[in-house]
Order: sequence, then structure tokens, then C-alpha cells
Amino acid sequence: MTPSELLAQEAQLQLPAFDLDAAWQLGQQLHRLATAIQAPAVLEIHAYGRVAFSAALPGSSADNDDWARRKRNTVLRFGHSSMYLGEYNRSKGREFETQPHIDAREYAAHGGSFPLRLSNGELIGALTLSGLPQWDDHRLVVEALQAWLEQFS
Repeated sequence: MTPSELLAQEAQLQLPAFDLDAAWQLGQQLHRLATAIQAPAVLEIHAYGRVAFSAALPGSSADNDDWARRKRNTVLRFGHSSMYLGEYNRSKGREFETQPHIDAREYAAHGGSFPLRLSNGELIGALTLSGLPQWDDHRLVVEALQAWLEQFS
């Protein structure tokens, strides 16, 4: 996907409403998808300044926790998916993590964290998965969000 396609995906996948019950439901949706493929992954929903859902699946490690944290930080700081930020910077011939204002210990522009944005445009959090190749991490969080949003169609 191109950076513009990733931006369009973000614009399409906005939330009509979101609370802690919704976080649990969305987290369960992501958990079902990840366990169905036996993903050795860490799953997290960060909303309204706190962790609202978290799970570590068999085969995951503390490294996945750190990757998830760094990808989430990227979404919360820049307001776009971690995949978009990586692809955007690659399209400009540079690496996100080597930018002078980026601490690579705190931020990572690898796929797997997606903004949770209300339909009014407010960024309220991030849906994150870490443990698969980055495009698979991204695809799974998007698939979970799409499936969860179907109830509002």
C-alpha cells in the first residue's frame, strides 16, 4: 500500500463512539483473529491515556511488548498509523527512526499500530499488535477494526 492508500484507510476506519466496553469488544475481536492464526503476538488497546486491553499470546516475548509500546507511542505522537509513518518516510528516502527529533528507543514506524479516531476527528488512542512481520501486524489490526465496525453499518 502507498502512503496515500494508508491515509485513506485511516480516514475510513473512524469510530462512531468508544469506551472501555468497546475496547474490550475490539480487543476480543483482535484476540480471535490472532489466535486463529496462532500469532505469537502482543495485543494492546490504549485509549484515553491508559491501557484498556492487553494480551500476550503464546510465543510472544518481552521484546514484543517493547515493540508494541514504541509503535503505540508513534501513533499517539503523530496521529497516524505506524505503517503509514514508515512508508511515508521510505517514500522520501529516509528512515523514520533516524530523524534527529526521534528517539528510536521510544518510537518505531513499523506496521502494527493503528489510530483510534472518533468520527469527529479526535484521536483517542491506538490499536496495536506486535509479533508478526510488519505488514501482517498492520493487516490484522485493520481487519479486527473493520470487523468490529461492521456492527455500526
